[in-house]
Amino acid sequence: MVKIYTRKGDDGTTGLLYGGPRVSKDSVVIEANGVVDEAQAVIGVARAEAMAGGELDTLLIGVERDLWVLMSEVATAPSNRRKLTPGASLVTAEMVAALERQIDALNTRFEMPAEFVVPGQNRVAALLDVARTVVRRGERLVVGAMADVDSQVGPYLNRLSDLLWMMARWQEGEHLLARQGDAATKRRGAKKTAAKTARKTKPEKTENKENGTA
Repeated sequence: MVKIYTRKGDDGTTGLLYGGPRVSKDSVVIEANGVVDEAQAVIGVARAEAMAGGELDTLLIGVERDLWVLMSEVATAPSNRRKLTPGASLVTAEMVAALERQIDALNTRFEMPAEFVVPGQNRVAALLDVARTVVRRGERLVVGAMADVDSQVGPYLNRLSDLLWMMARWQEGEHLLARQGDAATKRRGAKKTAAKTARKTKPEKTENKENGTA
């Protein structure tokens, strides 16, 4: 039986990938990785509310897998970065570019709101917004954690927060604008979306993955 506890961290320290000196669990590197871990978990909750096997589900699985790569890089001491493998334990410029392509693709799927929106139009969109804020927090921490290395971690988290925002707006369909206005103004995004060409798709319906009910 493999035990998940080692007792090595009982002194408040933890090890890094590929070894090196143990670091305090409250170090900025570990804090940054903890926030990314939190973001990955929130993304998982959003995915659990999405249609199983649907487009959103597939996109989020890709993001969750990318975050394992990112956390591997963050958890590696600068002296061991030469051991990292692009795309497996090192974030690459292509991974960042892939997020940008997804953002651009979603941008054609609905009319962008002209101002800030109020989150919470539906559960999936709300969870994506929560994930976005956690990713932003991770990005802020990474600035300090990766200050001494040339890395794509910061750009990746920046684009990921943008992608999650786009996903949330896509999934909510009708945007509730931050400034109060008439109902027609609040529904303009949905109306323009409906008038788009056949390439535009509707937000996915929430589905219970265990029993298959909507």
